[in-house]
Amino acid sequence: MKTYENTGSKDTRSGFGAGLTELGKTNPNVVALCADLTGSLKMDEFKANHPERFFQVGIAEANMIGLAAGMTIGGKIPFTGTFANFSTGRVYDQIRQSVAYSGKNVKICASHAGITLGEDGATHQILEDLGLMKMLPGMTVINTCDFNQTKAATKAIAAHNGPVYLRFGRPKVANFTPENQTFEIGKAVHLQEGTDVSIIATGHLVWEALEAAKRLHEKGITTDVINIHTIKPLDEAAIINSAKKTGCIVTAEEHNFLGGLGESVARTLAQHHPTPQEFVATQDTFGESGTPAELMEKYGLNAKSIVEKAEKVIARK
Repeated sequence: MKTYENTGSKDTRSGFGAGLTELGKTNPNVVALCADLTGSLKMDEFKANHPERFFQVGIAEANMIGLAAGMTIGGKIPFTGTFANFSTGRVYDQIRQSVAYSGKNVKICASHAGITLGEDGATHQILEDLGLMKMLPGMTVINTCDFNQTKAATKAIAAHNGPVYLRFGRPKVANFTPENQTFEIGKAVHLQEGTDVSIIATGHLVWEALEAAKRLHEKGITTDVINIHTIKPLDEAAIINSAKKTGCIVTAEEHNFLGGLGESVARTLAQHHPTPQEFVATQDTFGESGTPAELMEKYGLNAKSIVEKAEKVIARK
């Protein structure tokens, strides 16, 4: 069984900040826009290094999207930054009309996603953003798992021509992927080989999937663990191949089970290789105030829940 080392817990939003800082030095067409949350989005260093390419729009997210769309006409590559709730739900009309419909090269970068936003509560803890964004034609949707992967993804999307939604978070989580990795949009990362059950995870749940794999291994159960960092376009081949090998799947995400990764996996299986599936996700509910750890436990978004669902789906084979 392959093991992964947590090289030190870091927040994924800092991975975005680090990637944006490097882009600022290497790509003069990259510009950054922020809706009054520069510190929270870790955009301070980009702002300090390139004040002429940083635009503080204030609490005016819809205007920020419109400005970003316009900047692409002049060849700029705009990165917008605010909380995930404000990056999607608040400005969905502007994204649909000005960015997606027009195919504008805007990178919508969203922090503080999911219930791990914590004490700010349900009004800020968006759990439907992946569904909102993946339904937009032409929109690439990425949900990274740790600091290193978020940094690599931030740099990679600058080279991608077309609208992108990049989702990351506030809490410090395990940093376990390679430091100098190559991020390939739409290509799943196979983390663990197994034949009894597949665990397909995204975002903060990838580390929990690896922890679950350890516990299952102790019970004599081998797991195929796949990190789906790109929700759209989805690496269907990786999912189908894993399903053929194990015969059952658990999906894990910090998102509503309606509209997220699990639903995309279920569609893929229904079309190509019908397979028993269990979902680790929120169950069509809003969040609430609490620490990230408390909320992940209450809503069953952890290794313990993945193990339980794995045992349940194995029994369904």
